[in-house]
Amino acid sequence: MIESGRETIRRTPVDPATYLVRTRFPTIRHQAMISGESFYGSIPVFRGFTSLMDPALYSPLPDDWCIGVADIVDSTKAIAAQRYKAVNMAGAAVIAAVTNALEGREFPFVFGGDGASFAVAPGDLEAAREALAATATWVREDLDLKMRIALVPLRAIRAQGLDVRVARFGPSANLSYAMFSGGGLAFADAAMKRGEFAIAEAPAGTQPDLSGLSCRFEVMPASRGLILSVLVIPATGADPFAFRKVIEDIIHLVERSPDSGRPVPPQGPPLKWPPQGLDYEARAIRGGSLLKRRASLLAFTFFAYVLMRFDIEVGGFLPKVYKRQVVENSDFRKYDDGLRMILDCTPELERTLSDRLAGAARDGVVRYGLYPQDAAMMTCFTPSALRSDHVHFIDGARGGYASAATALKAMAAAAS
Repeated sequence: MIESGRETIRRTPVDPATYLVRTRFPTIRHQAMISGESFYGSIPVFRGFTSLMDPALYSPLPDDWCIGVADIVDSTKAIAAQRYKAVNMAGAAVIAAVTNALEGREFPFVFGGDGASFAVAPGDLEAAREALAATATWVREDLDLKMRIALVPLRAIRAQGLDVRVARFGPSANLSYAMFSGGGLAFADAAMKRGEFAIAEAPAGTQPDLSGLSCRFEVMPASRGLILSVLVIPATGADPFAFRKVIEDIIHLVERSPDSGRPVPPQGPPLKWPPQGLDYEARAIRGGSLLKRRASLLAFTFFAYVLMRFDIEVGGFLPKVYKRQVVENSDFRKYDDGLRMILDCTPELERTLSDRLAGAARDGVVRYGLYPQDAAMMTCFTPSALRSDHVHFIDGARGGYASAATALKAMAAAAS
């Protein structure tokens, strides 16, 4: 997640999507505000990622909603200790726990590598609070990491002159992911890091419901030269139109270039047995000793490996279809008050992106972090392998978003 101070947030103008909607689309804003708890499901899904910065796609959250935020304390140290898988598992666990606590009801969320952010309606607030508290306890006890958690009322965000607006991007016909604009998520994240709106951990031994959370696939080596983690946010005082132009330029450079693509291989991620993430998945299972959970999971994952390896169809499960959906559903690009992407690209495209972003940084439009590595990794949330809406979070396998954020912070420190 991205560090931001209170004064920086207050002086930063609303982002392009919010600015343009407030000035050009007041009717859309009013209609979304009164939509209540059915708000998120009523937002149309857009398909083309190049339309990401179109303000008409974003709708403001209702006033009585809350923003949940979570991240790993000292994730940089965990990354330096090569605990990439544990950090990603912790971030994905937040989404799995809240989804299960809400019994599958739709809500907007975004995976940030070393954490996650989401929004919930008033009727789901207590369930989300309990899920967050339990997840923080599980992360400390089972992953040996410390997680900060907070729930920030939307009214507190709007009191700062900021907003939280949501769009729904469909990477495939199977599901959609939330995109956030308005500056409100960045404010909530910064407030959490200051200790505001904090939630206490659940009592020791509390286990969240992490059903469906797994990390069975192997890392995915770069096929074009490198895996590039990209993080771009507006600079303090940046002109919203100039920032929108930079983001659109970056997206078009990536979309139109033969030198980049999704980091997930067309045939699906590599799969071995026993899986690398077996221990983490065993710790996410409720009930019984850890030894028994590992043994049971070893047997189950061997069965699953055989089905996937030889494309054996059993009980309605179609391995070829599932693997295709894994590729289609991969969450490797998003917008949450800034652009995040995990790209498989050439060194030449990395230099092109770096040059464009460096120029925009000199002009006071953006702050950014780029982090090259040799592979990507996937953490999965699959409540049912028989449904098409399983979720697959992508990050760099050697530091990913957390390392890109470190590069971004270094840039900000050098500029101050």
